[in-house]
Amino acid sequence: MSSGRGAVSDDADDSSDSAPAIASDVDANGLFEGQPNLIVGTTFDAYFLQALPAPRTSANVFSSFVQPLTSDEYASALAPASAASTHPIPLNWSKTCHRPSFANFSRELEEGFNLLFYGFGSKWAILNEFASEVCSKRGHVVIANSFQPNFSLKELLSSIERIPGVQNLPLTSHNIEKQARRIYDFFALFPAKHRLFLVIHNIDSPVFRTTKAKSCLSLLALNPHIHLIASVDRINAPLLWSSTELSTRKQEIDLAGDMLRRGYAWLWHDMTTLSPYDVELAPADRSSISGASALHGIGARNHQETGGTIAANGILMTETAAQHILASVTQKAKRLFALLGARQLESMHEASDAGGTNAQQYALAYDILFSTARDNFIATNDTAMRSLLGEFRDHGLVLSAAQGGPGSGEALWIPLRKERLGKILKSLNAEQ
Repeated sequence: MSSGRGAVSDDADDSSDSAPAIASDVDANGLFEGQPNLIVGTTFDAYFLQALPAPRTSANVFSSFVQPLTSDEYASALAPASAASTHPIPLNWSKTCHRPSFANFSRELEEGFNLLFYGFGSKWAILNEFASEVCSKRGHVVIANSFQPNFSLKELLSSIERIPGVQNLPLTSHNIEKQARRIYDFFALFPAKHRLFLVIHNIDSPVFRTTKAKSCLSLLALNPHIHLIASVDRINAPLLWSSTELSTRKQEIDLAGDMLRRGYAWLWHDMTTLSPYDVELAPADRSSISGASALHGIGARNHQETGGTIAANGILMTETAAQHILASVTQKAKRLFALLGARQLESMHEASDAGGTNAQQYALAYDILFSTARDNFIATNDTAMRSLLGEFRDHGLVLSAAQGGPGSGEALWIPLRKERLGKILKSLNAEQ
């Protein structure tokens, strides 16, 4: 064993006869001062560590080769499974199980608690039934379906303000904090005439996770005359609120106070229904797999090389997305898209491409498209042409690339498969 820095012996036989040493400094093997050498590295270990090649990740990602299903394909694939499915649990089981608890739920609301329901299965139907049969007889009811993609907190507060008398109170500003405070004051001033039962489906949705939304909702939840009834379906839903917000209880109203208490006063109830989430999942685009649509990096480039249809942002373009984009553009832009799509579809037919997955090979030169658009009185100059294409380019519905070498012009194409492009063009022609 060498002295001084001698943490490692150059001879393997000598190192086996020695006790573990203490490194006095950082040596070539990464040993720190005062650290016992429980595992002593050798020169062989150092060689293989330096010669080890960098790890290589395969670019053959399975999700990059999965095409999203159209609505028709999804329905036809699911039809046999739906026909063969059975219902081992009676359909009215959830109502039979939870309806006897309606009186208990009502009493807990009167005692100043808000109700939060969890459990496997959709709770939409049973909570709406509780709202219509029990809550509607005792006050105003507002139901919020926060699982809807276009739902917003502003929409919820505006619905509450439609209750007669709420808008009679002055409002200094139209932001949501002032709206929430006016609603709070209204139900605090007229407790004998007005009560509000606020039913929120999926309060754990992204809409109510923001700081502003939680602040406004926690203010309303502590009003003694506003009763909050909500449901959650995510396993991490309890982490949305602090222990202080969960344990805060309702108290007498102090209208003069500017800093009102905020919290939820939750009582948790298990409402397992085992019912399918048909209503909650209705707005979702079930024709595509989310994991198969996010194609980035190497996988996206390989997918494009193998004939995939990828938008400019790396996301696979679907028929549903294309229809949404076309619904928001002008008639001239639709005519331009139909013109480009018709030429591209014609090229696919001439090539007898059954799948038509590699749309780029059927791209149309920009000069040819501009000349055809000018003849059809769609765009009379280059500026108008590029303005019409701008909306499609931004959303990845029309892609472009250099036609050949530098200065050889630009080629445009629609990143859709042959049959899907045909369906979209058919619907556009039907509208016109």
